[in-house]
Amino acid sequence: MMLEAKNLSKAFGGKPALKNVGFSLGRGEIHGLLGHNGAGKSTTLGIILGMVAPDQGEVLIDGISVQEHRGKALRKVGAIFEAPAFYDYMTGWDNLKILMSYSGGFDGKSAREVVKRVGLEQRIGSKVRTYSHGMRQRLALAQALLPEPELLLLDEPTDGLDPEGIKWFRDFILELRQERGMTVLFNSHLLSEVEQMCDRVAILREGQLVFEGSVRNLADETPIYQADLETWSVAGPVVERFGGSVLQAGRIALPVSIDSAQVLEEWVKAGVRVREFSKVRRSLEDVYMEILDG
Repeated sequence: MMLEAKNLSKAFGGKPALKNVGFSLGRGEIHGLLGHNGAGKSTTLGIILGMVAPDQGEVLIDGISVQEHRGKALRKVGAIFEAPAFYDYMTGWDNLKILMSYSGGFDGKSAREVVKRVGLEQRIGSKVRTYSHGMRQRLALAQALLPEPELLLLDEPTDGLDPEGIKWFRDFILELRQERGMTVLFNSHLLSEVEQMCDRVAILREGQLVFEGSVRNLADETPIYQADLETWSVAGPVVERFGGSVLQAGRIALPVSIDSAQVLEEWVKAGVRVREFSKVRRSLEDVYMEILDG
């Protein structure tokens, strides 16, 4: 495991922010951390980075405890946490030099390679106050990559980016994983991006872990069907007899063991007119809302 979060609990002013949260990331895995505002995502990242002390629990990075050996554990980590802060009156290059000097020194050759990789070589000599939001995000990403980390932690990295910037970020992270075996943990409200990028997700609700697992398994766990029919008052009880349930917008969920043809047959016997019936592949957004609203 590249990262293990074990039984993390934290309260602020007596109000619980995290309650026994635990999850893990294997090497080379891209993992999404999801949840509504206030669910505990930023607190979790803060604990992983050693910026927030947990009331209970521990984080291990490549087997090293962040709480006991913070400096040693975080040598393997690059991060964008909360809003990236830079000196606006300095150039992007000078910002990198100063910020990297805080964490072990500045290597000009490595910096030039990273700047080119994030697409800032034409503007790295400009003052940061002239940068667009997307350029600031790229500069933050360059800063996070300069320590040559094995684990990248990203807090809402695509927040405020336009569609082109979001696609660039997605492609960039996938290339990092392919070329360098980078392990990535990030939180985002853009569930379509999480679905395209992540191998696994952890979902928090009110400080508690309510799901951790494969994105593919999450979306395919329970068969969902779209139905256009008359007399739902008759059709609904039929679905329930088979152990299924009626969802919103003309959708039904059936157990994996049930052949949908049996349900259709029973509907017809009960006099239900069926105009359309088809299996739906649920998106991560569909399942996410079911979990959090359930």
